[in-house]
Amino acid sequence: MPSTRLRTFTRLTPVVAAITLLPGAIAAASTPQADVLLSQGKPVATSTVESSSYAGTKAVDGSTTTRWASVEGADPQWLRIDLGQSAAIHRVLLNWEAAYAKKYRIEVSDDGTNFTTASTVDAGDGKTDDLTVNAHGRYVRFVGVTRATSYGYSLWEMQVFGSTDSSGDTQAPTTPAGLTAGTTTATSAALTWSAATDNVGVAGYDILRDGTAVATSATPSYTDSGLTPDTSYSYAVRARDAAGNVSGSSTPVTVKTKAGSGTSFVLAAAGDIAERCTSSSSSCAHVKTAKLVDAMKPAAVITMGDNQYDDAHLSDFKSYYDKTWGKFKTITHPIPGNHESYDDTPFKGYEDYFGAIAKPQGKRYYSWEMGNWHFIALDSNDFVTHDDFAEPPQITWLKQDLAKNTKGCVAAYYHHPRWSSGDHGDNPDSTELWNIMTANKVDLVLNGHDHDYERFVPQNADGKADGGGPVEIVGGSGGANLYDLSPAHQTTAKLLKTFGVLKLSMTDTSFQSQLIGVDGKVLDSSPTYTCHR
Repeated sequence: MPSTRLRTFTRLTPVVAAITLLPGAIAAASTPQADVLLSQGKPVATSTVESSSYAGTKAVDGSTTTRWASVEGADPQWLRIDLGQSAAIHRVLLNWEAAYAKKYRIEVSDDGTNFTTASTVDAGDGKTDDLTVNAHGRYVRFVGVTRATSYGYSLWEMQVFGSTDSSGDTQAPTTPAGLTAGTTTATSAALTWSAATDNVGVAGYDILRDGTAVATSATPSYTDSGLTPDTSYSYAVRARDAAGNVSGSSTPVTVKTKAGSGTSFVLAAAGDIAERCTSSSSSCAHVKTAKLVDAMKPAAVITMGDNQYDDAHLSDFKSYYDKTWGKFKTITHPIPGNHESYDDTPFKGYEDYFGAIAKPQGKRYYSWEMGNWHFIALDSNDFVTHDDFAEPPQITWLKQDLAKNTKGCVAAYYHHPRWSSGDHGDNPDSTELWNIMTANKVDLVLNGHDHDYERFVPQNADGKADGGGPVEIVGGSGGANLYDLSPAHQTTAKLLKTFGVLKLSMTDTSFQSQLIGVDGKVLDSSPTYTCHR
């Protein structure tokens, strides 16, 4: 989801003053006459983008109203500019938006792969950085090491000044042939082609999308990202040598992205939440975890059961859960845990408190969708007490629901985890659920029950590491008293005895998770996983 954040920082004042001089006036005022602006309009590659509205090309378009922004909450990140030919580089100017770098470096390369550090900044303050360097190469790369804010990195403009080389090489490379489209998703397209040849050597390739150079590649392959779903694009490539000679463009190919929403969004998730305590007690953890959810501004909230302790009477929900997590009730998609059955009539307090959202499809299990994601909410209490041979109705429904799904990414959540290094340990009652998840290429499974945090690598039905299996995360850290830990599984990526809330960053084709502690710090970050479908 494109950022709409509004930031009023007093440190922006000097940046605004500098903006009035960009791009030409600054070069004329303080750059030696022999130096010129080399970077404007040149192809750019980036590690990530927050959304297609903040593409890397926005940092070299000469406009101080457009910007590049990387994804939020991840280090390191980079932006690479292809100057088109080798040059003596004397100056790099970075005009920061509010999301600036505290620590970063500027690197230079001849081939776009092997970089040398030209300048290092260890105490960035968000003002316009005007760096004097003495370097030589074709590619200039900003590498953000430490963010100064919780966002990503964001540049209005990155400008490189210097002088290009002159040489006697005037022969252009051959035109690349065999351009082919490979794997295509809703927001990306993979391209490959045959290598071009040159009398001296090919330095790299320009990728043209709909006739405009959008990136460079040092090798005869490239994956273009940040695209619009269900849209056709025309691609061509051309080769360059170190002297700046450019080949003709290849025969174009047309690529159509898959259908999808093209959106990204953030979810907050936790289980085992509200003890019988309020803000009057400094040790009351669900008060603190609710503040984390508020800071995330999520599109939706997922709870993985045991929302209210110890007994889940309606009066308890109103006295405790409602005072904190109840703020997010209208965007919450809950499921019950075993404590929701601890009522005079099992589940009555849970159902009365949450109302229609407790049983949106008439049962305590249901599915819902957002973007290109299909979410399945299950009541695992059914399986803890299941002891006959007939297939439970929930299993029949689950199989039918998965069969009807048309979304590219799938997540499921229920209270009792199949695998756990917490106090309860592995739960064989959830075996049938887990086997269905692995067989249907579910991407993410969220659980509670154990009062801790545990993230696993993708696993198969046997609990062995397998990239084709789901990622299971036990997030029973929402506020209930913590349990002691047992030895970690071989497939455990992170195991913590701590309170916190899961922040899930979802796109049409991927997801990434972070555990945010009650002090607001990131306690664990997963890799970005690509959906299986």
